[in-house]
Amino acid sequence: MKDTKDTKAFEVDMKAWLLEGLGGLEKLKVGEAAMPTAKADEVVLKVDFASLNPADRYLAEGQYPARPTFPHILGRDAVGTVTAVGAAVTTLKVGDRACILRTEVGVNTPGTFAEFVAVPAASLTAVPTGWTDEQAASAPLVYLTAYQALTQFGALEKAVVLVTGASGGVGVASVQLAAAMGHTVVGLSRSDEKRKKLEGLGASLTLDPHDTQWRKRIKEYLGQRRVDLAVDNIGGSLFSEVLDTLGMNGRISCVGRLAGPVPSFNTAGLFFRRIRIGGVAVGTYTPAEAQAAWQAVLKLLSQAKAQPLVDSMWPFEKLIEAFGRLASGPMGKVVLQVKG
Repeated sequence: MKDTKDTKAFEVDMKAWLLEGLGGLEKLKVGEAAMPTAKADEVVLKVDFASLNPADRYLAEGQYPARPTFPHILGRDAVGTVTAVGAAVTTLKVGDRACILRTEVGVNTPGTFAEFVAVPAASLTAVPTGWTDEQAASAPLVYLTAYQALTQFGALEKAVVLVTGASGGVGVASVQLAAAMGHTVVGLSRSDEKRKKLEGLGASLTLDPHDTQWRKRIKEYLGQRRVDLAVDNIGGSLFSEVLDTLGMNGRISCVGRLAGPVPSFNTAGLFFRRIRIGGVAVGTYTPAEAQAAWQAVLKLLSQAKAQPLVDSMWPFEKLIEAFGRLASGPMGKVVLQVKG
């Protein structure tokens, strides 16, 4: 008898956003791509919602180390329904609802800005109870990134955590998770409105990084304490200012570079406070590590009664406009509705 889990090639095409080469978002166009098939350890997911991340744009612009085969399909986050399973898959079946954790999807393999995507079964997880599909499509990449940034140097007890770019996707996730861990959270954002919202999400203090006195204000607030860990999503000249706020054995997790390269700084400031600097890359998680980190994230969010923030949802045909919204710096994720 034929193994019903042996997925054969589809004979029809699917609709997808195709990146024809490096050079920015202008290289994107809607077109048709071959339907994916599942390898032995994969499933095919019918995409309902996908979310946008700055890394998608970076890849399109050639600022990302990946060099996929073109035309390429961007998109790393998604939620959908399993439509086919590989012969070795035992954890999922056709009809299951799932969202994507850490994987090469959208980086070195075709991504989620398409009607269907092939995903390793080990990199899928069930939609969390009580979440909307839009939230499930938005959360994994930013929350896993934030979790790695907060934990990569080991456990901290009742620490002071500074988050730059706190109103962005990883920033919001970092504020929520750090607060749920019991830390004192300081968030930096240029917007008065967003700073107020961050305080509602768990930030004890919020400051404007364009205020030349922000470092003085944080030191006044903390008294004898100093920042133990900084989650830096911005880079640029702000990086040196963030270093100045760190105390003895301070740590900084480098997540993003929205403000560009970090200018030269005096490394002597690192020596005497034994400051450690570490990069953050969710791609270094193994599937098992990503699953464990995700369960830790869900536990923290549940304890804090917190959920992901969704800014807006866009029709599939409006991906370029959705990237425009992402570039405007919304507080919450930008979601693409793929299903009709």
